[in-house]
Amino acid sequence: SLSLASPPAKTLETSRLASPPPPCPSRRAGIPSATHLTGRPPGAEAMVAELRRDDMAEEAGTIRDSVAFRLVERVLQSVRMEPFLIAPYDLEQYRMMVGTLDTSRTKNRDDEALYVTYLKALSEAVSKIDITYHHSLLNNIFAVRIWYLQRDTMVALLDLITRLAAVADQYLRECLQMLVNNFTPPIVERNEVPTWAVSRKKDIFSHLCGSLKTISDTVPLAPRMLRDIIDRSMPKLFDNKAKMISFVECMLGLDTDRMGDLIGAILLAKVVDLLTELDVNITWEDILQEEHDKGIFEMELEDLDADDDGDGFGQAGTKVCLGGNACAEKLDGLMVVVCEHLKSLDRQRLYKEFVILKTIFRASLLRVHRSKFAQFIMFYTCSLDPKTLGEGFAVFLTDIVTEKKEDPISRMSAVSYVGSYLSRARFISADTVVTILKKLVDWCVDYCDHQSKREATPIPNHQLFYATCQAVMYVLCFRLRSIMDYPNLKSDLFHMPFGFLFRHRLEPLKVCLPSIVNEFLRQAKDAGLVAAFVDPAAEDAIESDLSRTFGGINRLDMFFPFDPYLLKESDRYIRPNFEFWSMVKTTYSDDTDDDDDELEDLDAPEMNVGSLDDHVEIDINSDDDDLEYSMNKMSITPHHSFLHQMAMDSDGGLSMPARIRPSTSPPSRWAMSGESP
Repeated sequence: SLSLASPPAKTLETSRLASPPPPCPSRRAGIPSATHLTGRPPGAEAMVAELRRDDMAEEAGTIRDSVAFRLVERVLQSVRMEPFLIAPYDLEQYRMMVGTLDTSRTKNRDDEALYVTYLKALSEAVSKIDITYHHSLLNNIFAVRIWYLQRDTMVALLDLITRLAAVADQYLRECLQMLVNNFTPPIVERNEVPTWAVSRKKDIFSHLCGSLKTISDTVPLAPRMLRDIIDRSMPKLFDNKAKMISFVECMLGLDTDRMGDLIGAILLAKVVDLLTELDVNITWEDILQEEHDKGIFEMELEDLDADDDGDGFGQAGTKVCLGGNACAEKLDGLMVVVCEHLKSLDRQRLYKEFVILKTIFRASLLRVHRSKFAQFIMFYTCSLDPKTLGEGFAVFLTDIVTEKKEDPISRMSAVSYVGSYLSRARFISADTVVTILKKLVDWCVDYCDHQSKREATPIPNHQLFYATCQAVMYVLCFRLRSIMDYPNLKSDLFHMPFGFLFRHRLEPLKVCLPSIVNEFLRQAKDAGLVAAFVDPAAEDAIESDLSRTFGGINRLDMFFPFDPYLLKESDRYIRPNFEFWSMVKTTYSDDTDDDDDELEDLDAPEMNVGSLDDHVEIDINSDDDDLEYSMNKMSITPHHSFLHQMAMDSDGGLSMPARIRPSTSPPSRWAMSGESP
């Protein structure tokens, strides 16, 4: 019989503790013998060995487990008594168990097998575990880094954790914290994840997420507590890239099915917050200080012949470089993780994520005017379902622009977004573009009607109107030719009241960014969209005091949220759906000419990342003089001398750029009249 006998007499116990039995050399499936655990005489071991015949091996293993489980349960119960009542034998067994569960100690094969046995036994005896009496045991369990465990050991430990979490009002927080702590693999030299950990990452993440989902299904309080733990455990700005990527990758593994419904919104919000924090800490001073005097439409096609001098720059040399910038590299890696997550979702789950992301975008990103890349999460999400999500996002932005109850900053930002989005998103149909343009033009016309009944007011009071007119012209610079290819859409476009709009006393053609106005007029004139109602002087528009006033000294008119994407690793998710200016067929271009093909990719950044000045920051709360100086350096509005020369040298206005630098617009400059429609 293998029934567990009472502990031996004290004299025998003392003798046994002084000379512990040698470990059994024979092991099956990594589980130690009953003799090893109990110190039973050789007869019991012989009986177990007898059961190891091939046809009864599984039964023998079950018997040995049963013996071990009963021993552990008895020891846990015994050490809960007063110290002087605890049998020395049980105390020694408890200390042995605590020592075996200490992962700081190196383990041999026998120790690992004993470790697994203890974990399985504890899983069957969770009701006997008490924080008061088993504090050291629990500490060793919750301190485990599962990355160092063998797979069988990891599975046994996670089973114990899920069972401990289900103990009412006891260990839920500790169990959840232990699992979240393991989102991040061990980081070694040069802040990199070791190769052996990379190869196990997928399996470990799967088990971690599975355990968290099991706990959430079992304990109703778990999802809310998990949200709090993840919130406190999120990587910080100065954490290394490997830690950030691993944590977010594992965290997003929870954003599926029922678990996603419970905590998906908070998970995505935390990820977007992290992306935005990294984004706004990437500075552009090194790039812009040399280009602030170039035209907005000149930048993307600049330096096309730069390689003629043999200096090695040319196409790749003129690319913006961001490598070596710590925040940019972290952001790049995280964008890959988030895009892969979105890509893996089925259609139904993707739509749910889109709804959540719209809410997050509206609450945070929309008003962040120093963001350069984080918003491309919305761009990529929409590209996965152009009809439903792509069009939905365009309508969402347009509704913010035209809704009078929205705050002025959000409306100004939304019009910049919708103009940039419709221009750059190749997956948006011409039909959708015309529909959105009609809504924007109608709003502008209503605004003009409203202003016609009032006395003239200063230009800054009409910033939203001018921004909307500029967005319409900007979109048509990119999309007019494609719209003209569809007779029904061409008809809709030609019925829009552009004549009334541009002849109005508010004079948008004289106030909006001159380079956009010139390119729009050049294409619209060639297409026959504008004719008699355009003042000939407007066709050679140069920067005027009106334009400066509207832009707040070259600022508000310069916010293009979907400028060409400049991150190397994640660029592959954006590039296939992004419209570069060199790809655009204009109304005045010759279809028989190959120039457009030659220019097609020259404005697409290759992302051979170089360096940025991480130490230059612009504080929007600084005094006005410093703000003026900093923002003028950041601005890419063409200066008078440059534009004037371009207007004199060109018979067709300014050339349109494909690479437009990101810009910053301080919210304090975006105040508008609350009486606009």
